[in-house]
Amino acid sequence: MSTPYPFTAIVGQDDLRLGLLLNAVSPAVGGVLVRGEKGTAKSTAVRALAALMPEVSVVPGCRFSCAPDTPDPACPDGPHEAGSGVSRAARTVELPVGASEDRLVGALDIERALAEGVKAFEPGLLADAHRGILYVDEVNLLHDHLVDLLLDAAAMGASYVEREGVSVRHAARFLLVGTMNPEEGELRPQLLDRFGLTVEVAASRETDLRVEVVRRRLAYDDDPAGFAAQWADEENALRARIVAARALLPHVRLGDGALRQIAATCAAFEVDGMRADIVMARTATALAAWAGRTDVLAEDVRQAALLALPHRRRRNPFDAPGLDEDKLDDTLEQNSGEDDDPDPDGPGGGGRPPEGDGPDTPPQGEGGDDDTPAQSVPEQGTEKEQEPVQGQSSRGGEQQPVRAGEPFRTKMLSVPGLGEGAAGRRSRARTEHGRTTGARRPQGALTKLHLAATVQAAAPHQRARGRSGRGLVVRRDDLRQAVREGHESNLVLFVVDASGSMAARQRMTAVKGAVLSLLLDAYQRRDKVGLITFRGKDAEVVLPPTSSVDAAAGRLEMLPTGGRTPVAAGLLKAHDVLRVERMRDPSRRPLLVVVTDGRATGGPEPVALAARAARLHEAEGTASVVVDCESGPVRLGLAASLAGELGGTAVTLDELRADSIAGLVKDVQGSRRAA
Repeated sequence: MSTPYPFTAIVGQDDLRLGLLLNAVSPAVGGVLVRGEKGTAKSTAVRALAALMPEVSVVPGCRFSCAPDTPDPACPDGPHEAGSGVSRAARTVELPVGASEDRLVGALDIERALAEGVKAFEPGLLADAHRGILYVDEVNLLHDHLVDLLLDAAAMGASYVEREGVSVRHAARFLLVGTMNPEEGELRPQLLDRFGLTVEVAASRETDLRVEVVRRRLAYDDDPAGFAAQWADEENALRARIVAARALLPHVRLGDGALRQIAATCAAFEVDGMRADIVMARTATALAAWAGRTDVLAEDVRQAALLALPHRRRRNPFDAPGLDEDKLDDTLEQNSGEDDDPDPDGPGGGGRPPEGDGPDTPPQGEGGDDDTPAQSVPEQGTEKEQEPVQGQSSRGGEQQPVRAGEPFRTKMLSVPGLGEGAAGRRSRARTEHGRTTGARRPQGALTKLHLAATVQAAAPHQRARGRSGRGLVVRRDDLRQAVREGHESNLVLFVVDASGSMAARQRMTAVKGAVLSLLLDAYQRRDKVGLITFRGKDAEVVLPPTSSVDAAAGRLEMLPTGGRTPVAAGLLKAHDVLRVERMRDPSRRPLLVVVTDGRATGGPEPVALAARAARLHEAEGTASVVVDCESGPVRLGLAASLAGELGGTAVTLDELRADSIAGLVKDVQGSRRAA
């Protein structure tokens, strides 16, 4: 077994180390989510923590790590009689991103359960992690159903495996640690809330610290055992401190003054529900025990807020996490109790997280209603440029970026047909989870039994198999896998018109607000997104397809406008991007969203060229929708014509709103309807 990097040798990252240590002292805190860029010692710190965890005593031979003094009465390997056990090191179990549900929760032998009435159960990773650490690297890339199972087990302290009325339960209490790079996509807000603490990590910009990081890492790589021996005394001291803090934890007093500060802080930052209050209370208690005190002070409450609230106060997925520390200090001061230390600047045992943005509300646009008269339109197919509008730079006809309007809830746009892509919330697909639509013979291991189909397959053979009792004689060939239909995520590729015809300030504010709303919808539906803009003479891939929807929102905010309208260039660029993405991920179906008024200009026959480019997408069956941004009393309907060439649907900005009077949800058509 390789020698882990010593926890005490990690340079800096005070918040990261403190969050992990507090969970080691009190697993009831609820785990920690570590967010940060690549190469910031996230995984190194988690793996190093395992060496500091106290040993656990287990029942000999129990696959579920039951404690010998208080064995689990429902243990599948039980019942166990209370007695002496054997000691072993606490485990660190890693959950791979591509793990199956059976690998996580365990597998039940359905054939033996039906034919013999035997609960033959193979434990999963949750059983292995009981009384240890469960580490999920890139937790934001896990399928939603796995994350739900994982966090439910963490909240209940038990794992349940249900297979057609046959169930197995076992204890599953562990320290849950997830790491993620926000650039690769976010967790859903409700899942963020299930992690007790969150910490933000980033590489230091101080030269001396970076030099020390490299020096220590090179020394460890050259001689892991020798390097670990140099830090053995510090490791032993930290391990002893964890044991002492655990012993002190039940004696820590959480006074009414501290409780009032906790409640007032959660109310001031408008967090949802009561989980934040409970987590803050547990964290403040653990901080006091870690400091060797039996009373919770104001400094503990302050530090607990900085660790437990940043990920809970977010209202918009595109807002940066963080707390307004001045507001926090004012709240604590106004609700200081007699039994608490009123000094909010006392040592908390770790560094402070970076300061956040402050206000929760999204930025307001500079006029969201698109009621401005249309600009004069040059004759189609000519080289004539638009006249500069107010606020437009004379340099190349470019206008300074305007802010997006306030986002709104959009109508559901989906890809037609039945896909088989990654689990999500947009289009219909064959999935492991969802409503049952049929049955088939299992291909590989049976995961979801279709009971009625299995009984129907076995029934005609009962006499030939010599059935004599009440039980059904079931063979492996009789088993039927349930075919289920759920929803998949898609690749939503935005092609946004940033030309001069879109440059009216109120109009572009509304357009950006609409695209931001669609991005928010893509975030909630777990889609990948890409962003292409076209203006002047060419099109540009502003953001290649990615799971980081907030990155697309940032690029959209800085989008300038001006120049000609090369619609064909935008569609051809989109065709190239989709061709590459089909090779990378053939199961993920694309949805093309073109945001334009359709007024193609620049070059010879720009309208005809745009139509030919659109027909390339139609020939490949790409689902598409055109968001028609044309406004004013005189409308040419060019965006609708473009949608026809794409074989898709056109919607106006007003129709895009879920609460508009347009009525029904618009499903995007992948090919033109037959005449």
